[in-house]
Amino acid sequence: MSKRVTLLNGPNLNLLGLRQPEIYGRETLADVVAKVTALADELGLGVQALQSNHEGQLVDWIQEARGTSAGIIINPGAYSHTSVAILDALNAFDGAVLEVHISNIHKREAFRHHSFVSSRAEGVIAGFGTEGYLLALRRMATLLA
Repeated sequence: MSKRVTLLNGPNLNLLGLRQPEIYGRETLADVVAKVTALADELGLGVQALQSNHEGQLVDWIQEARGTSAGIIINPGAYSHTSVAILDALNAFDGAVLEVHISNIHKREAFRHHSFVSSRAEGVIAGFGTEGYLLALRRMATLLA
């Protein structure tokens, strides 16, 4: 049985391909999930991909992952910079956590330079576009091996 990874995407990531393509690119979230799922199959991992614009829903899914997943890859979107609730939920998760940002948050507005999630994550990937998800999955496979 393959190890399962929960892939969580936060607010506005459902608009990938439509919202600010000069920053986030033209791939849709469905495109990203398809690529991640294909790579997960190659790596012998299972993936559950979820997206919500609601902080509480993301917290619920993180809590549910405690019993179902060996790792979490999360792009918390704007909640990176505001959500202690997501950080607390991740702190209660025993597996590996990796944080992904499509854009380089350190080259953007000053308020985006701090992420609460980063203090829990084993690693942060930022600025590699949607390829960052694949990089995170490869790293997760190494962490779970």
